[in-house]
Amino acid sequence: MIVDFAISPIGVGESLSTYIAEVFKIIEESGLPYEHHAMGTNIEGDWDEVMGVIKACRDQMLKQTNRLSISIKIDERKGVTDGLARKVTSARAKVWAP
Repeated sequence: MIVDFAISPIGVGESLSTYIAEVFKIIEESGLPYEHHAMGTNIEGDWDEVMGVIKACRDQMLKQTNRLSISIKIDERKGVTDGLARKVTSARAKVWAP
């Protein structure tokens, strides 16, 4: 499954990169395929793996702030692996197709 999630502290000011950097470390250390984007992160794995990473990110951020926001969007498709790369490659190939 592919999960698109965003997590951010609330009430800590405008600059959030210090908080997000800690989340990036957790995601990197998970070993799961991921892509960061301007509004969050896509991460791929099975339910327990991905939700475990999101929980670890939540737990870390709650050590630094009293309130946070988490948005999660899930694309789950049986039998699909490497969907993170394949979905984008498939769409890009169709852009240039005759």
